[in-house]
Amino acid sequence: MTLVRISEDALALACGADEVAAAFAAAGCTVERVSSWGMHWLEPLAEIGGEGFGPLEPEDVAAVLGGTSSKAVGRIEDHPFIARQQRFIFARAGKTRPLSLEDYAAHGGWQGLARAREIGPEATIDEVVQSGLRGRGGAGFPAGIKWTTVARAAASRKYIVCNADEGDSATFADRMVMEGDPFLLIEGMAIAAHAVGAQKGFVYIRSEYPHAITKMAAAVRASAHLVAPFELEVRVGAGAYVCGEETSLLNSLEGRRGEVRAKPPLPALEGLFGRPTVVNNVLTLASVPWILAHGGDAYANVGFGRSKGTMPIQLAGNVKHGGLFEVGFGITLGELVNDVGGGTASGRPVRAVQVGGPLGAYHTPADFHLPFDYEAFAAADGLIGHAGITVFDDTADMSAQARFAMAFCAAESCGKCTPCRIGSTRGVELIDRIRARSGRAPDRVEVLPQMHNARKTERSLAEEIALLEDLCETMKFGSLCALGGFTPYPVLSALRNFPQDFGADGAREAAE
Repeated sequence: MTLVRISEDALALACGADEVAAAFAAAGCTVERVSSWGMHWLEPLAEIGGEGFGPLEPEDVAAVLGGTSSKAVGRIEDHPFIARQQRFIFARAGKTRPLSLEDYAAHGGWQGLARAREIGPEATIDEVVQSGLRGRGGAGFPAGIKWTTVARAAASRKYIVCNADEGDSATFADRMVMEGDPFLLIEGMAIAAHAVGAQKGFVYIRSEYPHAITKMAAAVRASAHLVAPFELEVRVGAGAYVCGEETSLLNSLEGRRGEVRAKPPLPALEGLFGRPTVVNNVLTLASVPWILAHGGDAYANVGFGRSKGTMPIQLAGNVKHGGLFEVGFGITLGELVNDVGGGTASGRPVRAVQVGGPLGAYHTPADFHLPFDYEAFAAADGLIGHAGITVFDDTADMSAQARFAMAFCAAESCGKCTPCRIGSTRGVELIDRIRARSGRAPDRVEVLPQMHNARKTERSLAEEIALLEDLCETMKFGSLCALGGFTPYPVLSALRNFPQDFGADGAREAAE
């Protein structure tokens, strides 16, 4: 009987994977539902004897089984998209059933935890420090330092909190880990707990991820005896973007309003319920089992500069080959967009690439030489963030994209600090006035018409743009957290790189 493997990833399901699986089963095949390979443009993707077929519809099944399908993509592991990757976190992607303890153990699972228990907490932290692992949630803070701080804190109770509140547009790596390889995250959290002396952990998942929530809850129950005495619990957040910030997340876990806490104290010293807490992103914790199983030095030997190891990069937007591409730091932005992503799906020229989610800067093809590295992007007034890449072709209106960033911040602000709460609202109004001057009607009326017209005559376009830049500087340096602090990145980069979309090729220079 023919064995057919089909992903049960949320994206594959949205593309009709269940219907394709049912068609194969009706044809007499044995169907296994596995994790996703990450080649999303080919979903639903079926694997038979290592050979891939996709994207499939139910009516394609007969041709696939008859050997006449035009949708054959060859051996999946040899596909250029897969073959050039360095998969540490996603080493089991496409190969294992998500909730099978047998599959997980057969593909190297639990080796990292076994070694951590063998060498002890202090040596475990030393391995993480040696690896150079940095937080994959966007801040890039060294994980080993955070763990060391919590380990040294004197407290009768400590916690491990996994930040799975993946809210950036064009990001889906956290979701793919939780849906496709949930025991990996559990193992990483158990290692962290062993290292710092934590008794309990929480996985905080946004409510928009129902499949991930179901998978993680089932995986926690299935593996409880393997990670004991460490206890794990899945908690569901309401979906506020600001709860991706660690202190807002902790407030939400405690049943409080999700708003930012002032620092200090740091969560590593006074975190959840006032106790020392490790707060790490899904990808950070999912990197730990590989590090413990293979050694910190082996991990540190991969990457670029101070950016060690691999990063699961997510390609989305107007791109031909969208999906997840895990590789060591150092690959250039141009390679990612053109070679890996295949350029735009529309076939038109690339105009802009946003790196780092909805609050990341917009880069032009002039930046395609940049290596994917924390420091390199910071030097170019950008950020890697959670490694989401959104591609735009030459039809994109970048002033509209700048407005979206301000409107997003206004909608998602927790309201605690003035620069973010009020600055984002004033930013939307200001960009609407600038867009109106350049012949672009505001997306909606933000101020009374008479006020709009009065302000329009008070300042020149150059002065309005200078005011927008000043507002962005205030938000960048005056906001309590990254939501308000990073909103200026897309706004200023759009203004700098695409002044014609604001009707101001020389407006900024005139203002100066």
